[in-house]
Amino acid sequence: MLIRKMPPLALSSRFRQSITPDALRSYLAEFISTFFFVFAVVGSSMASKKLTLEAEGDPSSLVTVAIANTFALSSAVYIAAGASGGHVNPAVTFGMAVGGHISVPTALFYWLSQMLASVFASLVLRVMTVSQRVPAYAIAEEMTGFGASMLEGLLTFVLVYTVYACSDPRRGPLVAIGPLVIGLTAGAGVLAAGPFSGGSMNPACAFGSAVIAGKFKNQAVYWVGPLLGAAAAGLVYDNVLFPPEVPADSIRGLSDGVGV
Repeated sequence: MLIRKMPPLALSSRFRQSITPDALRSYLAEFISTFFFVFAVVGSSMASKKLTLEAEGDPSSLVTVAIANTFALSSAVYIAAGASGGHVNPAVTFGMAVGGHISVPTALFYWLSQMLASVFASLVLRVMTVSQRVPAYAIAEEMTGFGASMLEGLLTFVLVYTVYACSDPRRGPLVAIGPLVIGLTAGAGVLAAGPFSGGSMNPACAFGSAVIAGKFKNQAVYWVGPLLGAAAAGLVYDNVLFPPEVPADSIRGLSDGVGV
C-alpha cells in the first residue's frame, strides 16, 4: 500500500489510464473490500441490537461496533492493498486525489465502486436477516449538524493522516503493519464519537445504510466533514510535515545527532 505522486498528464491521458485492465481490477478490489467492510460494520450493529434489548444505551454495543470496525477495516485494507491501495472509503480516495496520488477520473470510479458496494452490502443484510431494520447513522439529540460534521471531519483527518503515514515508503518495514494501524485508528474513532455522531468516518458506509434504511436526515454530516478532513490530512502530510524532498533519515522529525 505505497503511495507515490502521479506525474503530470493531460486529462485525456489520465482518463485512458483509468479504464485499463489494471484499473478495472482495482475497482473490483475496492468493491469487494468495501462490501466486506460495510457488511461487517453494519452487520455488527444489527447483531448487537438483536442480542441486546437496549443496545443504544449499552456500552458493550459500542465496543462491539468498534471491534468490528477495527478487524473489518484492517482486513479490507490488507486484501485490497496490492490491487487498489485499499482505500475502502471515499474520504481516503478524496484525500489521495487532493494529494495528487491518483487522478480525478480514477477517484470517481473508486467512489462509484465504493458506493455501489455499500448499498449492496446493506441490501444483502436486510434480505438475509428477514427484513430486519438496517440502522442508519444518526447524530445525538444534543449535537448540531455543524458540530457533528466537524467531529466526523476531525476523526477522518486522523484516519486519512494515518493512511498517508502507513503508506509512506520512507518508513520501510513499518509499512507492513499499516493495515492493522489503520484499523485500530478507525476503532478508536468509533469509541470516541460513536454516541455523538456515529463515528462513521466513511461516507460510503453512511450512504449505503441510509439508502436501504430510507433515512437521509443529516446525511451531509457524513460527507462535508469527512471530505474536508481528508483533504486537509493529505495536504498537511505531503506539504507540511513530510514533503517528498525530506530525507528518509529525518522521517522521525529528529536527526541522529540530536540528543536530550
